[in-house]
Amino acid sequence: MKTSKAEGPLAGITVLDLTRALAGPFATMVLGDLGADVIKVEDVWHGDDTRRWGPPFQGDDAAYFLSINRNKRGLSVNVKTPEGRQIVQGLAESSDIMMENFRPGTAARLGLGYEELSARNPALIYASISGYGQTGPSAGLPGYDAVAQAVSGMMSVTGEADGEPVRSGTSLADVGAGMWALIGILAALHARQVTGRGQLIDISLLDGQVAWLTYAAGKYFATGVTPGRYGSAHESLAPYQVFPTADEPLMVAVGSDGLWRRFTAATGLDELTDDPRYATNPDRVRHRDTLIPRITQALAARGCADWTDRLNAAGVPAGPVNSVPAALAQPQVAAREMVVELEHPAAGMLKMLGTPLKLSAQPASIRRPPPVLGQHTDEILAEAGYPADRIAELRAAGVIRLQKATERQQVPDAGLDLDPARHPHPGDVGWGGGQRDHVVAVRGQPDVGRRLVRRGLLDRLGAGVGDRGHERHAQVGDVAAERAVAEKAGPVLRVHLAQPGGQGLQRLSALLGCGHCTPRSCQHRTVAFQPEGTAHD
Repeated sequence: MKTSKAEGPLAGITVLDLTRALAGPFATMVLGDLGADVIKVEDVWHGDDTRRWGPPFQGDDAAYFLSINRNKRGLSVNVKTPEGRQIVQGLAESSDIMMENFRPGTAARLGLGYEELSARNPALIYASISGYGQTGPSAGLPGYDAVAQAVSGMMSVTGEADGEPVRSGTSLADVGAGMWALIGILAALHARQVTGRGQLIDISLLDGQVAWLTYAAGKYFATGVTPGRYGSAHESLAPYQVFPTADEPLMVAVGSDGLWRRFTAATGLDELTDDPRYATNPDRVRHRDTLIPRITQALAARGCADWTDRLNAAGVPAGPVNSVPAALAQPQVAAREMVVELEHPAAGMLKMLGTPLKLSAQPASIRRPPPVLGQHTDEILAEAGYPADRIAELRAAGVIRLQKATERQQVPDAGLDLDPARHPHPGDVGWGGGQRDHVVAVRGQPDVGRRLVRRGLLDRLGAGVGDRGHERHAQVGDVAAERAVAEKAGPVLRVHLAQPGGQGLQRLSALLGCGHCTPRSCQHRTVAFQPEGTAHD
């Protein structure tokens, strides 16, 4: 699929995306694929958590993040400041859709809840995704995909009969919640054409997984019997499972009595076709214990590819259990443009999955690579009516962030840890080694305060810090010392930093080591370390 400038069916729709992780970003990505203008709002420190969910990394961001954030513009703003909240509130007034996935109550405390924003913009469609929903006794609990799969009962029916319950290979509770949100959003857009008003869409991971129990729950309602695990097999159909062959495993799906007849003819099991034990599907399910060994013995005579061709030629659904690389390399996948390439300003050429939405008149399209953190901040604020001098003031105050993308300027694993110092991780400088580095803010950057930095970061980034008592400089990529400043006698260590626009790792302000000092930041390019209790120089 080539990148396209064609307008999709949601062209003219603006989406304010305050989501992170998977469920929300997946949903907003699909809205972007369909032509909506999606503004991805992230904090000014490290953005969406999935930017760091690696390795692997491509450019500065994890492959995980890049897989679900195309067709979006990036706005980096600190919504914990009054000015930051005003920015998002103002954008919500002119948006058609807003989506968030905070824990229930958090958005309202920030002044970004449905009641407040819909009062300003009655046409706003507000979609909220959470672990357990906005109501009920579990509403306040934290929710993650694996927990939703577990508590919903979905894991109890997934896995081999004699094995442990397992989660799905990908995060289906998250992706499912994103798809439920999309359905709600599209329904609300349709309803708004009649009423002129938006509405609240309340989606939970738990609800989505419970809804996906479908026939498993139906059978329990009908019989009172607790559903079990059947591995690749189907509780209500037979033969419908993975079989070993002479080489690779083969999935066979015989879903009707007509397919049963075709299957027995193609596999040379004609003597089983009208056997009263196997003539109908209920018969085959009841006598699964004798049927499956007969089929297994027959399929062992040939390889998977041979059986796939024979069964498909007979009209029987069957196919290999492909690895991910094999699945993505299929000619059918290429023909349907389900693997695409897109140029990213920092990571270079990215391969990513295409869109499964094939619309004849207004097709979905891939128009933008995933944004670097805050990439379109100035552009979005200018469109919202902010003059250039006000944007500069907000940046200087740390309310917003603009990170210009520089082609191929990347560090695969910078190792920067922006978690508070009270939450160290193994491998952090200062964790068990007695050594501590700090990340300090400079003009145009937020004050990130006292933080830990992963051991070896300076060496990996080619940064240098002079010995105590000598001139110090810090150089990381294109972030270089404007001038080295000789350290005077005493505790104050000072360094001037220059950060040319669009160059270097703008998230990294300074790296200086001093285990007994507290970092202080100011609004100038001079950053000083001083012992606690001394005056700011």
